[in-house]
Amino acid sequence: MHTALSRPLSRNLILAGLAFFGTVSGFAATTSPAQGAARGGAYVASLAHPLEAPKQQILDGALWRCEGSTCSAPASGGRAVLACNRIARTFGEVARFETPRGELTAEDLTRCNAAQ
Repeated sequence: MHTALSRPLSRNLILAGLAFFGTVSGFAATTSPAQGAARGGAYVASLAHPLEAPKQQILDGALWRCEGSTCSAPASGGRAVLACNRIARTFGEVARFETPRGELTAEDLTRCNAAQ
């Protein structure tokens, strides 16, 4: 027996399920791994030597998250060489540093690692 009340309820359940699926999908997209994150507006540093345990550090207002040999943080719009330099001083030698605009040159990486 179907009542007039049961039809809108089932339609609301379907809409709620779709909304939930959209929320979960959006969350999954924003919590993807750091690899390739530079294209999405982040800095990504590859360390020369992996860390023994995951670490987090706030540097110049940005939360850097490091695990293994990969560190990432939202791009601040500041000079990438300076951000790289802070990573090198805090976490160790940087082998590669990606920005939303591309990778640092070998010369910039040398400057990055000079102040360790």
